[in-house]
Amino acid sequence: MKTNGMRLTVSVLALVASGSMALADSMDDLVAAAKKEGSLTTIALPHDWCGYGDVIAGFKAKYGLEVNELNPDAGSGDEIEAIKANKGNTGPQAPDVIDVGLSFGPSAKAEGLLQPYKVSTWDTIPDAAKDADGYWYGDYYGVLAFEVNTDIVKNVPKDWPDLLADDLANSVALAGDPRSANQAIQAVYAAGLSAAKGDASKAGEEGLKFFAELNKKGNFVPVTGKAASLAQGATPVVLRWDYNALADRDTLKGNPPVEVVIPATGVVAGVYVQAISAYAPHPNAAKLWMEYLYSDEGQLGWLKGYCHPIRFNDLAKNGKIPADLLAKLPPAEAYEKAVFPTLEEQGAAKEVISKQWDTVVGADVAK
Repeated sequence: MKTNGMRLTVSVLALVASGSMALADSMDDLVAAAKKEGSLTTIALPHDWCGYGDVIAGFKAKYGLEVNELNPDAGSGDEIEAIKANKGNTGPQAPDVIDVGLSFGPSAKAEGLLQPYKVSTWDTIPDAAKDADGYWYGDYYGVLAFEVNTDIVKNVPKDWPDLLADDLANSVALAGDPRSANQAIQAVYAAGLSAAKGDASKAGEEGLKFFAELNKKGNFVPVTGKAASLAQGATPVVLRWDYNALADRDTLKGNPPVEVVIPATGVVAGVYVQAISAYAPHPNAAKLWMEYLYSDEGQLGWLKGYCHPIRFNDLAKNGKIPADLLAKLPPAEAYEKAVFPTLEEQGAAKEVISKQWDTVVGADVAK
C-alpha cells in the first residue's frame, strides 16, 4: 500500500531503546538484516486494491527484496488461519505480514498470533486506529460517501438529511445488506451519528430511525447499489466507501458523470490494519515492509489507489500531498471530521442495526 522525508535512524534507535525493535538497532541495520533474509511473504493483497500492485513494486525496487505473494483473493479470516496453520513452518506458505479488517487485529493479538512493532512514524497514526502496544495499526481507510449520478440528480445532497429531499424519490441505495454487510452497517451508523450529533451510543438506533424515515418517504431503494445500477439510473445515489465511489467515477469515464460527496456530518472511517505474524519467518523484512508502508512514500501509494492513508491529516498539514492527487479527491477539509469508531462502538452498533433492521426499517435489501 507506499519515502519518508524524516531521518529514520534516530526514530528507529528510539524504538530500540523502548524494546520495540529487537532485531535491528538502526534503519541501516534493519535494511541489512532484511536483505539477509532475502524475501517477504504477504497474503491477500490483490494488485487492484488500494494500489497494492504499485506499492509492492515500489518496495521491491527500493530494497531489492523478493515478495512472495500468497492467495491475493483471501479474506481477513483466511489470513488469520494461514498464521495458525503455519506456526512451525518457515517455508513459503507462512505469511510474515497481514492486512485485515479492524476487528481482526485485537482478536489476533488475543490469540498470540502477532508480534509488536512500532514504526518510526507511529506518533502520526491516530490513537483510535492502533494498538497502544504496537501489535496492530491502521494503515488506510475509506469514509462513507455519497456516489451521485449527476445526469439524474441535479440537486446533489451534501449531508445525510439532504437524502430526504422530495426530488430523491426512489434514488438512494446502500452498497449491501445492513443485516450482514459491514459497508452497509457503517453507512447506517454514519447517518445515525449525524442525527445523534456525534453521540456514538445513539448512532445505531438513530441510524435505523433515519432509514425508516427514508424508506417511508419512498426515497430508499431496497437493492444493493453498484456502479451498474448507478449508471442505469436505478440507484442514482449510492452510499459507499469513498475509494469505491472514486474508482467507479474513473471506470465510468463521464458516462454518466459522477460526483463523490463526503457528507458534512457523520463522516465515518472504516480502517484496515497491518500486523506482523508472531511466527514470521522473515521478521526483519516484515518490519522493513511496515516502515515502507507508513513512510510518506508508502502512504501516498494508498492515495494513488484512492484509499485514504491513515497519516492523511499529517501529510496534508505538512504539504506532502501532490496537487494532482488532491485534485482527484473531495476537498481535504471534508476528511478532517472523520470519526474512527472504537471496536466497542462498532460492535454495539452492529448488534442494533443488523438485528433491528427488519423491525424498524422493514426493507428487504436485494442483491
